[in-house]
Amino acid sequence: MVTRGPEHGYKNLAVFYNGCSFNCLFCQNWHFRERFRTGRRVLVPELASAVDSKTACICYFGGDPTPHLVHSINVSRVAVQENQGRILRVCWETNGSMNPALLSRMTDISLESGGCIKFDLKAWTESIHRALCWVSNERTLDNFKRAAQNIHKRPEVPLVVASTLLVPGYVDREEVYQIASFISRCSPDIPYTLLGFYPHFLMGDLPRTTREQAEECREAAREAGLTRIRISNKHLLS
Repeated sequence: MVTRGPEHGYKNLAVFYNGCSFNCLFCQNWHFRERFRTGRRVLVPELASAVDSKTACICYFGGDPTPHLVHSINVSRVAVQENQGRILRVCWETNGSMNPALLSRMTDISLESGGCIKFDLKAWTESIHRALCWVSNERTLDNFKRAAQNIHKRPEVPLVVASTLLVPGYVDREEVYQIASFISRCSPDIPYTLLGFYPHFLMGDLPRTTREQAEECREAAREAGLTRIRISNKHLLS
């Protein structure tokens, strides 16, 4: 933190990558597939130089940063080195499917800089995860456990956080209970966000998440042992 309260006058450098290792049917940023061929490549020195004196955080997302982790890790190291003596947090939002060796390097950077790694845990049941994302969730769950093993090194600010999109008919109370139980076994204090679903991409024919479903899932997460749960995207709930 720059201060213990609101950090007025500071900003994040948001880095959106046009790529992903999943193929989610509900992708809200599916347009990156169109921009992939036309987008401009940004080299490490150029992106690192975008950090100025008012940049307090670099956040990598997309798509997903997983296919571009070597790039984001190198950018982070250059930016942190060039901005020593002040706060510059490094954060990732990811599906968690990266090589464990790269996850280790991400974890070190986030720990040292005061940043975090947010895992999007799409589903618990293997068949549901494959149906929604076209890939297994085995690597994601294994990597989440690996990262969570480091949270004791910096207990004052969470290193690992998690979120789940409440897809009607797929990610229900039981799915959330199983995900939350898994998170709780790593640590009951890991922050967990439940996200409202809006019809999008190849799932445009589904309804929005209802307030009743969101509340049921929050209660399931509590029953699983988590202590820091919130519902986000409330404006999307029906």
